[in-house]
Amino acid sequence: MKGIRVHQTGDSSVLRQETDLAIPAIGDRDVLVKVEYAGVNFIDIYQRAGVYPMPLPFTAGREGSGTVVGVGPHVRPTTDFNIGDRVAVFTQGTMAEYVSAEASGVAKLPPSVSTQSGAAITLQGLTAWTMVRDAHRVEAGEVILVQAAAGGTGGLLVQMCKYLGATVIGTVSTQQKAQVAKKHGCDHVILYKDVNVEREVDHLTDGKGCHAVLSGVGAATFEADLACTRRKGTLVSYGNSSGVVSPFGILALSKRNVKLVRPTLANYITEREEFEERWQELSGLVSSGAVKIELGGMYTLDTLGRAQDDLASQLTTGKLLVKID
Repeated sequence: MKGIRVHQTGDSSVLRQETDLAIPAIGDRDVLVKVEYAGVNFIDIYQRAGVYPMPLPFTAGREGSGTVVGVGPHVRPTTDFNIGDRVAVFTQGTMAEYVSAEASGVAKLPPSVSTQSGAAITLQGLTAWTMVRDAHRVEAGEVILVQAAAGGTGGLLVQMCKYLGATVIGTVSTQQKAQVAKKHGCDHVILYKDVNVEREVDHLTDGKGCHAVLSGVGAATFEADLACTRRKGTLVSYGNSSGVVSPFGILALSKRNVKLVRPTLANYITEREEFEERWQELSGLVSSGAVKIELGGMYTLDTLGRAQDDLASQLTTGKLLVKID
């Protein structure tokens, strides 16, 4: 089969398309999926660059969707998965024609969710939904700051916070992205290159700050994220798109009794029951139209490097996908 392998860490040039990879073996509790779409995410860049160390070599990709073509002997037919089921997959190695994944990380796609949308929401969608349900349980009437509100995860966070009844302040870099953020539902949009974010949040909240700040940016905004979090509020720092946050003095949290959370999706959906609960909720939001998927770009395996570079450039909006031929 074809797939993208990483043999050494570095920039996007280390991504290598190989055409003679063995189709993965099916473990006892695994499901073999013929991949149709795979999502492009910052975690792919972190792995490739060595920020998140991986055993070398490895196959790229952490989410995808496609059709079940094989089922392990300990996976129950009918009640779990059958040949031909359309599924979403949360596992390593989705940038390939086939991936074998533990059934605990595979979810059936309802008829109302397309295979393309399935790949778009598996990692980013579940990340966003667990941020607003587990990292900080967003409640009606709260004020939430979403950094990078026009991006793939940011756009989902805005929609979810609005669905849950919050007032949303979003940050973006350009007027074009401001329009995207408003379409997602932002009540207020801050162009962070033109306006001081802390001062604007202070003005919009009468000096109180936000009940929660949801930021995947990392180092570049961490001080502002903390300053924008109100007394007894929560700062959820879930990503490192600008670099890893440097060590800091924990006493900085005591100024407003802020709760700091640095979560990962995998630790919120470790148990099958947790995965099922959040997936059913998320797919329901997509099916009902409460959360809409915005496609920001479609690529092929041989242009994955460009896709990752485009994502890192901050020039894209919405979800980037790879069509696996």
